[in-house]
Amino acid sequence: MNHASSTPDRATLASAIAQASLLRGKFTLRSGKISTYYLDKYTFTTRPAILAQLAVLLAQRIRTIEHALDRRADRLAGAELGGIPLVTVASIQTGVPCLFVRNAKKDYGTARQLEGTHQPGESVIFVEDVATTAGQALEAVGVLRSAGLEPLAVIATIDRLEGARENVERAGLIFESLFTVTDLGVERE
Repeated sequence: MNHASSTPDRATLASAIAQASLLRGKFTLRSGKISTYYLDKYTFTTRPAILAQLAVLLAQRIRTIEHALDRRADRLAGAELGGIPLVTVASIQTGVPCLFVRNAKKDYGTARQLEGTHQPGESVIFVEDVATTAGQALEAVGVLRSAGLEPLAVIATIDRLEGARENVERAGLIFESLFTVTDLGVERE
């Protein structure tokens, strides 16, 4: 399904992501930490040119993980709302079906927290937008495990270098990131 044939220039893409998403000020992160910068995922995940390049890099990273584990992922997964465009383009690029993890079950419709078809025992690679401590990713991994799925890895588009890797690896999963805040030219706090 490889829709883009060439590997994006990482430095150029990192610069485009930083220009699109880096905000300065005082921000409370999902982790509760106060930060002097914020990476607004919606300003880069809503740009087709950036998403197309991220799709190629995500597909490459997915294949690298599969090769390292000597097994294929049966599904990809992403959490609402920021992970949905990323896991969707990764699914299109790789041909691997995807799942969407809701933050909470709804009281209407199917009332599911996990959307998309899947079977118990299937392996899953989780795609994250911006990882600080990986709290949301690990909550989603819990939902996947509760559904009888086997999470293999978490791939963050951007790692803020604030504990995500350690927390994901402590949970027994591989952690990869396409970029770190350093790659985006952000000085760490």
